[in-house]
Amino acid sequence: MHNRVMAFMVANVIGDIITGDVAEPEVIVSSAPSVGGLLDSLTGSIGISARPKHIAAPAAAPVASVSSPVGAAQSDSLKGGIRPFDKDLLRNFIIGALPFGTPQDLNYSNVTSVRTSGFSADPLPTDQKQPAWKPYLYKGRQRTLFSSLETINAALYDRDDVPDFLSVSGQVTCRAELEGLPDVSLPLTGLKAVRVEVSSFHHCVQASEPSGDKQSLIFQPPIGNFVLMHYQAPCNSDPPVKGFYQLSMVSENEGAFLFKLRLMEAYKSPFLMEFCTVTMPFPRRRVASYDGNPSVGTVSMTEHSIEWRIVSSGRGLSGRSIEATFSGTVRFHSKTTQRVNSSFQSVSTTAYTEDSDCEQDNTKNSSNLDDYLMEKMNKDLPAVDLEEPLSWHAYNYAKVSFKIVGGTLSGLIIDPRSVTIYPSVKAPVEYSMQASSGDYILWNTLGKCPSAALPKEL
Repeated sequence: MHNRVMAFMVANVIGDIITGDVAEPEVIVSSAPSVGGLLDSLTGSIGISARPKHIAAPAAAPVASVSSPVGAAQSDSLKGGIRPFDKDLLRNFIIGALPFGTPQDLNYSNVTSVRTSGFSADPLPTDQKQPAWKPYLYKGRQRTLFSSLETINAALYDRDDVPDFLSVSGQVTCRAELEGLPDVSLPLTGLKAVRVEVSSFHHCVQASEPSGDKQSLIFQPPIGNFVLMHYQAPCNSDPPVKGFYQLSMVSENEGAFLFKLRLMEAYKSPFLMEFCTVTMPFPRRRVASYDGNPSVGTVSMTEHSIEWRIVSSGRGLSGRSIEATFSGTVRFHSKTTQRVNSSFQSVSTTAYTEDSDCEQDNTKNSSNLDDYLMEKMNKDLPAVDLEEPLSWHAYNYAKVSFKIVGGTLSGLIIDPRSVTIYPSVKAPVEYSMQASSGDYILWNTLGKCPSAALPKEL
């Protein structure tokens, strides 16, 4: 309903401007979008403010943008109404952007581009129909950009009885800055070899049935960045970070730990690891201090964790692998001190909350009584007594964070030379690849760990 109201307002204002049924409009010269949202964005593209603003108009006549065909006729429209040529542009835009009164594109960047660049003056061929996801045509330097963005999740156990688990989820994004309504053809090869399963395509994509290792995609790209497809795959390369993590409590408040890791083994250039960090979380214990020096990198400490930065941002690791070790001890504050501090904070918070609740009790009604009672019950639960179901003793794992550019971990790669555009245009095709860690966990080999039995492959 909101979209229909906005569409009616936009069409009504534009119609008044076309027919000249409004008073002489105020000219606004501003590069930043106004607060008026979609209404001001559309009407602002022709240099006219649809609503009164308390802004003094400049004394000199405004200079219209050269790239905007509507803006070029701005001064003429102020003198004697908008020319028929401009009416056609407005009508074509309304038909494409607001079919049956419903806006097809409320993307802020796209509407801003309409405002700054104006409407396309090139008429469409009679045998072409403008798709709803492309309410206006691009004008400018032509190029096509593809990007593969992957996330790897891993559970590394370093145990004979529990296999490691790695999975990759990814997406291919596209930005096609192409004039007119061209068809882009993208062949995908090697799908069976790398065991890629495509889960979804963008609605502009027409995908052929997979034939062996090949599948073809044909699409008329929308304006701006969009996700061409989502996919799942196993990690077809060695783990970017592998090794083991051990931690053993030598006393109630002190533990000894050991890391032995290898980074980027069997990864050659152009793979580049931009950063890598290992974090030991202790959510239920407060860290007092630690001892130990890593073989590479730096170490920092927070109240509930120790962070080991192996590869720092700006330095990177490419064309070689490194071995990183870190052994030491970690000391915690005593549980008695923690319990007293936590109880004091809980009592203070409860007292403050109850005082506030006394003022609001009268405003509670029967519709939210259940939520109110659940909230009061949860406040009385001491957080220090809650157990984490998948982290016994709350220090049985370490988490690895990293980012790799220059390649994919699934093995799915797009060949820019295989991309074809029809009608043929001189538009370079660029391709970039990036992989980052999701839940990349090193389980403590000396403690408990969750695992699941996987079915055997037939």
